[in-house]
Amino acid sequence: MLNPLITALVFLVSTVFGIYILLIMLRFLLQLLRVSFRNHSILRLLLRLTNPPLQLLYNFIPGWKNIDVAAIVLMLVLKMLELMLIKWLLNEPFGVMGLLLFAVANLLSLLIYIFIFALIIQAILSWITPPHTYNPLTDLLYDLNEPLLRPVRRKIPPVQGLDISPMVVIVGLIVAEIVVVGYLLAFGKIL
Repeated sequence: MLNPLITALVFLVSTVFGIYILLIMLRFLLQLLRVSFRNHSILRLLLRLTNPPLQLLYNFIPGWKNIDVAAIVLMLVLKMLELMLIKWLLNEPFGVMGLLLFAVANLLSLLIYIFIFALIIQAILSWITPPHTYNPLTDLLYDLNEPLLRPVRRKIPPVQGLDISPMVVIVGLIVAEIVVVGYLLAFGKIL
């Protein structure tokens, strides 16, 4: 039985690190997909919250093509630090390579679930938002999800006017999460 204070500390560490890593992941994805940050006040806030550590890293870690390598490094370091703190609080042993694999697995899982929730939210909004109305969230979700949906829509056209491509993509993402993240976690336990 864990001490309630230790449980509370583990929860706080997971929550604080998790929220900030989520913000960096969203910034990374939106930059990768070339979404304009100028048009959305929420995205400008996202930039302000994630800029301080990234600006420091940009001095040492250049980008590669359209990929923000500094954001990837920051997410990995923060996730490894979070896992180290949790292992330390729980008095569990850990190895650096195991932590690295756990960090990569957790970040891939986060990435997959960002897309899953974005697809679900976009589908719900398409049902309740009147057609031809401007909604910045709808535009943002479209920019985020369309690179995943477009190839599926080419292969599977709408059935009776119902677009099932989000469901197909969600199933594919869940299978990828089970297989890829599952193997990474299994290898991380070995190391």
